[in-house]
Amino acid sequence: MSYTFYELAILFFTYSFLAWLAETAVATIKVRNFRNRGFASGPFCFLYGFTGLILTVFLQELKGDVLFLFLGSMAVATAVEWFAGKTLERMKQKKWWDYSDKRWNFDGYICLQYSVLWGLLGFLAVQYGNGIILGVYRSLPGIVGKIVIWGLTAVGVADFMGSLLFICHMEEKLPRLLGWNHKLQRWTFRLATKVSGHIEKRIGRSYPAILQEKEEIEKSRERCGFVQVFWLFLIGALAGDIVETIFCRVTSGIWMSRSSLVWGPFSVVWGLAIALVTVLLYKDRDKQEHHIFWVGVFLGGAYEYICSVFTEILFGKVFWDYSAMPFNLGGRINLLYCFFWGIAAVFWIKGIYPKAARLIDIILKKTGWVLTGILLVFMAFNIFVSVLALVRYDTRSDGKAAVYRWEQAMDEHFDDVKMEQIYPNAIRQ
Repeated sequence: MSYTFYELAILFFTYSFLAWLAETAVATIKVRNFRNRGFASGPFCFLYGFTGLILTVFLQELKGDVLFLFLGSMAVATAVEWFAGKTLERMKQKKWWDYSDKRWNFDGYICLQYSVLWGLLGFLAVQYGNGIILGVYRSLPGIVGKIVIWGLTAVGVADFMGSLLFICHMEEKLPRLLGWNHKLQRWTFRLATKVSGHIEKRIGRSYPAILQEKEEIEKSRERCGFVQVFWLFLIGALAGDIVETIFCRVTSGIWMSRSSLVWGPFSVVWGLAIALVTVLLYKDRDKQEHHIFWVGVFLGGAYEYICSVFTEILFGKVFWDYSAMPFNLGGRINLLYCFFWGIAAVFWIKGIYPKAARLIDIILKKTGWVLTGILLVFMAFNIFVSVLALVRYDTRSDGKAAVYRWEQAMDEHFDDVKMEQIYPNAIRQ
């Protein structure tokens, strides 16, 4: 499909303006302060418009193939971004954007996360956006559409030339053009202020406490009180049981209960580990991954060893045995699983914990102490009954008859068959 000059021009300016709006919105939501990241002084991000034209012209034949259109858009947009970044740095001797703090970046100008985003946006533009924009443009009277295009072209050329003169330190060559460029810059700033104000008001009307919540959540990350620790224990216990159950299914081919408690899929060992590692490491979450990894390896290994000894002394049973694995210590811990503890610590502190902290704050704000209190009572009672059931399970295996009422209750509700289902790996010592 071929496009006329006017159609390409309207696509160029539309994508440039939409990109500018998106940049303004993102800046408003993230830092609540407009920052014009475009090359131009006006409400345009010409790099996006230029990229949109390249995708439109060269990837049109891929429109029927979703995967290759996405990959093609991703590759082309990434190449344009890198080339533009290097060119602007050579002209101004500074970086206009820097992704060095993001993983999988190259030269600080491109990174995998944004490349995937460009691929998605490019796909949407070629597949749907072009048709919508051109449909609106073609509905205009011919003379009106041409006037709009030439007007935008005049503004765009003057803006681009003025910005280029400023970057090349040649302001004195065309002072009038530069003066007009400054006026356009002030007008753009006023427009951005209105857009930012509208976004903030819209957020304020729909979510009146969202800005306050954001500040409270940031502050909450600096504290780790009892309520937060309890919720972390609960989340860790549930997640740990699910992970271990899936792991057993994948490695052994069977579904096996990995719960520590008689009611619900909760692993106390994992829950306590998550709570402890958060209390000990959440202030170090900005440190490098290898620091958190090695701390997790040693703390996790020591923690697992202590748990193994404690449960054997208390309940007279071994709940895990690594004797058949290399580099084990008394069958209680082994080197491989210690490394797993280190990896889990990195994933938790760096990736999952910030999101979990936000989720906990939202839950507490919505429910207060009601849900927390209910779950706290349930978990306390669940742990208490589980301890009684395990103690009675051990004494029952010694042939001791039930004398007290609680022993009779345990025999009635948690007989050997039930306990073997809940704790299939428990081995009597």
